[in-house]
Amino acid sequence: MIEDDALQEWAGTRRWVEGVLAPGERITRVRALQGGWTSQMRRLDIEPSDDGDDGDGDDGRGSDDGSGGGGYTLVLRSFVKPFYRRHAPAMLEREAGVLRLLEAGAIPAPRLRAVDATGAHCDDPSLVMTHLPGSVRVHEDADVARRTTLLAGQLATLHTLEVPEQERPRPWQAWTSPERVQVPAATERAGLWKRAVELIDREAPAHHACFLHRDFHPGNVLFTGHGPQLAISGVVDWVETSWGPSDLDVAHCSTTLALLHGAPAGLALADAYEQAGGTLTADGRDHLYWRLLDALAFAPDAEKVAVPWRELGRTDLSAPVLAGRLEDYLQALFDRYA
Repeated sequence: MIEDDALQEWAGTRRWVEGVLAPGERITRVRALQGGWTSQMRRLDIEPSDDGDDGDGDDGRGSDDGSGGGGYTLVLRSFVKPFYRRHAPAMLEREAGVLRLLEAGAIPAPRLRAVDATGAHCDDPSLVMTHLPGSVRVHEDADVARRTTLLAGQLATLHTLEVPEQERPRPWQAWTSPERVQVPAATERAGLWKRAVELIDREAPAHHACFLHRDFHPGNVLFTGHGPQLAISGVVDWVETSWGPSDLDVAHCSTTLALLHGAPAGLALADAYEQAGGTLTADGRDHLYWRLLDALAFAPDAEKVAVPWRELGRTDLSAPVLAGRLEDYLQALFDRYA
């Protein structure tokens, strides 16, 4: 039997997971999942007790293959970093509640199996959920435009979700403010940054609130197929789910696309979203507020979010490249909406 190299680090968590399995089932393979930085993700292959070996390895956030021999796969999320451990109870309880809410809907989300939000039974606060088919797609290829269209359509569907008032998630929160924006030290476009910061130095615009993923971007969406067969197979990472303006979800995905593929890709999502039936703030300056509020939270260079993208093969996304793309995107937003 081949043991997971880090087995002792999560032995208690593993016992907890095994405790929620059906009688006779056991974990037969453990693989680390790449593509995230807030939590440690593991893929757990579950089989009946009569066969299988333990092992470990690397995989993407999703995979197009499944377990054979009557087994199935779960995903384990554990918050191990000190900052996220402190916030884990609220984050994991929120995700657990959202997964329960989405069970009967049209959103392809995982199903909750169990949660230990405080780490009372686990080595670290943890949640275990079903595994979805597909993989994260962040590469430059012929499918970028099609992926953007699908992302926009999925967001438009998500924002129509009707949630009783007593079951709604927390109100949206801003991830930056004028005094917190970090302007790149080496920028040659200081005036652009000053203009952007000044525009968000105001009260949030009036808006129609709806259900938000709040961290919707290509790193949290799984795809299957290619070309005409390309399809979204899963939306994951629901710990930031909120209630607020649809513009904010569109803004976050748009900023990410701009960093991954350039400013034009960041602009294309909003158009595709409206074509899919989504509704954005009609006033261009108010919509610009939401777009800039999100984009400025990535300053000065989006280095932090690029770490999982590099793990997935986007080694071209250096700090200078990201800083340049972020500034290009800010300028494109002003050209379009100001």
